[in-house]
Amino acid sequence: MNDHLSQTFSALADPTRRAMLARLSKGEANVSDLAKPFLKDMSLPAVTKHLKVLEKAGLITKTKEAQWRPCKINGDRLKDVAHWMEQYRVFWEESFDRLEEYLKTITDKNKKTKGKKHGRKK
Repeated sequence: MNDHLSQTFSALADPTRRAMLARLSKGEANVSDLAKPFLKDMSLPAVTKHLKVLEKAGLITKTKEAQWRPCKINGDRLKDVAHWMEQYRVFWEESFDRLEEYLKTITDKNKKTKGKKHGRKK
């Protein structure tokens, strides 16, 4: 997986990694703090593997300051994803607009049909 977009989507596919990114969106955190919510369900080495996937995908940066290993979110990589998805947002909005128009025609037809059944004219 050489292209950045594939690596990014692969990293984002896991709910644990998305939760870690959500935490980092609030500010820098060290590995221990990021691991805490997950230690009931997984080991520290497993959490570290998740962080390595995020780092390899360019979604976070991790530095080393003595014993402290602060992690920060890398917004530039998320911008790449948002830019790629923008073209599909336009497509879906147009699709929803067409669906809305279609549903209005059905609703109007149903109102007219109900009015005729009860002897009412509209």
